[in-house]
Amino acid sequence: MTMHQTDKGIRVGLIGAGYIASWHADALKATPGVRIAAVCDPAEGAAQGLAQRYGAQVFTSVSDLVASGGCDAVHILTPPNLHHPIALECLAGGLDVLVEKPVALSAAQTAEMAEAAKAAGRRFTPGHNFLGLPSYVQLKSMVEAGALGRVSSAQIDWRLPLSPLRSGPFGIWLLREPQNLLLELGPHPFAFAVDLFGPLEILSLTLGQPVDLSGGGTRPQSWRILAKAGAVDITISLSMVETIDARTVTLTGSSGQAQMDYAHDVLTVRSDNTADLVVNPLRTALSQSWQDLKVGLTNATRQTVSLNQKSPYGLSFRGMAASVYGSIAKGTEPDRRFSAASAIEVMQAIDATLDLMPEMPAPFVAKGTPKPKVMVIGGTGFIGRNLTRALVAKGHDVRVLSRGRSGPFNDIADHVETVPVSLRDADGLKQAMQGMDAVFNLAKSMDTTWEEALKNDVGVAVRIGEAALAAGVKRLVYTGTIASYDMSNRLGKITEDTGFGDIAARNLYARSKAECEARLTALHKNSGLPLVIARPGIVVGHGGPLQHWGIGRWHGAGAVKLWGDGRNILPFVLADDVSDGLIRMMEDDAAIGQSFNLIGEPMLSGRAYFDAIHTRMGARINVSSGSLTGMWMADGVKFALKRYALGRRDEVRPSLADWKSRGHLSRFVNDRPKQVLGWAPEADRDRFLSRAIDEAGLFGF
Repeated sequence: MTMHQTDKGIRVGLIGAGYIASWHADALKATPGVRIAAVCDPAEGAAQGLAQRYGAQVFTSVSDLVASGGCDAVHILTPPNLHHPIALECLAGGLDVLVEKPVALSAAQTAEMAEAAKAAGRRFTPGHNFLGLPSYVQLKSMVEAGALGRVSSAQIDWRLPLSPLRSGPFGIWLLREPQNLLLELGPHPFAFAVDLFGPLEILSLTLGQPVDLSGGGTRPQSWRILAKAGAVDITISLSMVETIDARTVTLTGSSGQAQMDYAHDVLTVRSDNTADLVVNPLRTALSQSWQDLKVGLTNATRQTVSLNQKSPYGLSFRGMAASVYGSIAKGTEPDRRFSAASAIEVMQAIDATLDLMPEMPAPFVAKGTPKPKVMVIGGTGFIGRNLTRALVAKGHDVRVLSRGRSGPFNDIADHVETVPVSLRDADGLKQAMQGMDAVFNLAKSMDTTWEEALKNDVGVAVRIGEAALAAGVKRLVYTGTIASYDMSNRLGKITEDTGFGDIAARNLYARSKAECEARLTALHKNSGLPLVIARPGIVVGHGGPLQHWGIGRWHGAGAVKLWGDGRNILPFVLADDVSDGLIRMMEDDAAIGQSFNLIGEPMLSGRAYFDAIHTRMGARINVSSGSLTGMWMADGVKFALKRYALGRRDEVRPSLADWKSRGHLSRFVNDRPKQVLGWAPEADRDRFLSRAIDEAGLFGF
């Protein structure tokens, strides 16, 4: 096979500019003889944001990328249901393809991709990145060298919380069908088993810890698969509840036991020794301690020197890219880890497992046709779902704007219609708003530059406001954020009349939301937009996350560093109370032109909240205080390194007031929504805790 590479190296295009694309891009940048030539995504802004870092071309269609002739290979990083057709198109166009896991939806599709690659004389590579970890390479070498003796059993675990199961978004591919969970997460543990021991025979499947999705449907949060490969017994366990991160491969042999923590790139080995009596266990314990210390120091040094570019996860992609493109450059056969044959065997094992799945209940079927007069934009998010259901409970039919054609409302589909309209489409927004009495805008974007925020957040908010005016909407309720306030003064009290202060020195989210409010207010004053602004506090309740970043910085499900000492009263509010307040803003004409801070009654500090979780749920979370000044200083060091060492000129300079505001040090006064709207947030502490904790499903089971 020949590679049509230029004198600048193998030209690679990224198809899909989402979260995973940056990991692939960083790995490719670190791979000798490779350069990123193109980024393709239907969302041109997302493609441009990634492409400009690497001087790459931007495409919005795969066919245009293929026709350009500007790439030798592509990484397909789209939702999994698109992998198969895109791979076939790119292979037919003469490109090598690396496909993110799952490479396809079945072994049959995978085999078809492999055949297409063979016919075109190109390469088809599965993106099983964890097989590129240094610790895995070492583990496999030990097995091949017989260092563990005869391996008799393998336990491969993937235990990591999957928050969308509890708090959404529910319209993503991952949650559309029960089998998608295994298709998405299974390739990692199955790839380890196949690469170490060969094709798998699946013996049994046990499902557990079910969770009911918003809108209907049940998903298993634990999967236990028993399999064998030759004489080796293999157990694969997946757990998606709120759990400590435990992603490991444990191999037990006649001469030793090895455990690889592939989340942290740590490999330790326990073996028998010839010492007598108490010295034997002492030597074993000292050996384990020394291995942990050595690996820990090595990893810490590596990440520090590389400015955290060589994290374990990053190293897995680098190892994969080095192997894949190293063999291409040399013209040698691919490493079996990243071969088409391995991809087929992994998908065959997943197919065999899915064949053992019990039949799931049929989805709900709508009994009537909605006749909405109320629209919710951002209706599939945490607050949006709660609001939509509250509206239906009060007798309203609702139109929900969503990226897809379905949302988490199957059980109330006779009162909710989901309309897929792009928030960039002014005409589409205007048309969707025809006949609407009220529109709730709960949309938000998480951007990394002010230019992106102006386009994706501010521009969208203004476009929605203008569409509401053009469509004759009677009420537009916009949700801003209390994060726009300067909450750094412990003695301060915040009302709706409190200004935002020097908002230009704040984080992008706070600044962007404040700018949205300013421009919408101008539309209200100058053009008569019937506007109401809501600023919810720290929202808790059913469907909300355990790992709420409004309270602190989380380090897994079991540890959180509070923003500050955690002893000041936080602006908690129940999701049900927020929805009630939003609906009152829609119903009360006195609300037009006003803003309302939806903050519950003052009752809980951060520490009191976690103490209540321990008391009521029996779960002690490791809580520590965080120095806001120290965090600001550390953020300043990161800013300098990213700006000057890594050349990221779009990094935002941190401010001390901004960091202190994360601690919500100032007190909120919630008189206005009570007086104007008759709003009455939950005031009884026990009932609040019951709804915020007991009924919230924080741990998933």
